[in-house]
Amino acid sequence: MKRNTTMAAKIGVGVTLLVMALAGTAPGQTGGFVSVRGPEIVAPDGTPLLLRGINLGNWLVPEGYMFKFESATSPRMINDVIAELIGEDAAEDFWNEYRDAYITRDDIRYIRELGLNSVRIPFHWKLFSVRDSDGVLEGPGVRLMDRVIRWCRDEHLWAILDMHCAPGGQTGDNIDDSRGYPFLFESPRSQERVTKLWTAIAARYRNEPTVIGYDLLNEPIATYFDSTALNPLLEPVYRRITAGIRSVDTNHLVFLGGAQWDGNFRVFGPPFDSKLVYTFHRYWCDTTQAMIREFVDFRTRYNVPLWMGESGENTDAWIDAWRRLQERNDIGWCFWPYKKMDASRNLVTFPRPEGWDVLVKYANSNRSSYAGIRSARPDATVVREALRQFLQLCRFSSCRLNPGYARSLGLSVPR
Repeated sequence: MKRNTTMAAKIGVGVTLLVMALAGTAPGQTGGFVSVRGPEIVAPDGTPLLLRGINLGNWLVPEGYMFKFESATSPRMINDVIAELIGEDAAEDFWNEYRDAYITRDDIRYIRELGLNSVRIPFHWKLFSVRDSDGVLEGPGVRLMDRVIRWCRDEHLWAILDMHCAPGGQTGDNIDDSRGYPFLFESPRSQERVTKLWTAIAARYRNEPTVIGYDLLNEPIATYFDSTALNPLLEPVYRRITAGIRSVDTNHLVFLGGAQWDGNFRVFGPPFDSKLVYTFHRYWCDTTQAMIREFVDFRTRYNVPLWMGESGENTDAWIDAWRRLQERNDIGWCFWPYKKMDASRNLVTFPRPEGWDVLVKYANSNRSSYAGIRSARPDATVVREALRQFLQLCRFSSCRLNPGYARSLGLSVPR
């Protein structure tokens, strides 16, 4: 990150102390776990905890729009583009380096220095697997998740684990890397797999107080599908997953998102666990009380905590107004996303590599046949150089802060 010492000093000393006062004890200070008390999330020392966080989007779940791709929108489609351009083996190498470069200890430290107190970590289930013989979690995601949680612990930052892409697909759109339908809710095999996976994750992190809890399914059941048939299937899946988690972990919170982009709480009955938090997402709406009234009413009805797990992708003025609305209602928040290439509606950004438009043109071309792939494929030298630059430029040292966005989150940024 290109920044000066004065900036870091002001943020590190002043804002961190302010956030500590507002948001309770930080991870690693007193031990113990974050819990709930009626409508509040509470820190291990019993003080109310207002979560003020950022999503580590595009890291363990790449999204096409952050690569400037219009057609290749899901992780699978993005990988197809890269593999068609440089081959499957080289594409695998690219993604391995990408995951090591995109989010590092420096990024986590900087998030804390800015004055935020939490991160949400979206992940793809395919980065993890569970050995059927003993339920042990394995796969490349284990190393990455262990590492980022350790960094969060070291930097006194809370972490929420978010299954953004579930077996079978819970959303039915690019964001869950599905086949275009939320097959999870109609597939007993996928439901068994997601339950085993969350149970193994919970067993691994059950004694880790840096982790606040588990956001079970990001944005289930998109608006395109038959909600009358699918919505009644959501809470039973949540109950099944939660039962698996509670068989190995009674320490952590469980976050439940509503149907239709985490926006419909009418799918929920009374709470079925003593440590539930209900999470909603809202984008591109008015910044009035009416936009969150149903969630606040739900909190009052059942005396349970709320958390806004995603919002953003808007002007600085909108972000500021939406954040203030959450805080007036004592709702913690986590905006989207932390980092994007060549963009201003996010916390930090990095330059677009030279030659990147060549990749964009290819990704957006008609590649529905081998003839189309062959005719559209650009010069390999240009592609490899653009990818090499991307891996360098996405690193923290090449990123810069979007100060307007930071101020909209209520962070103190030197002028």
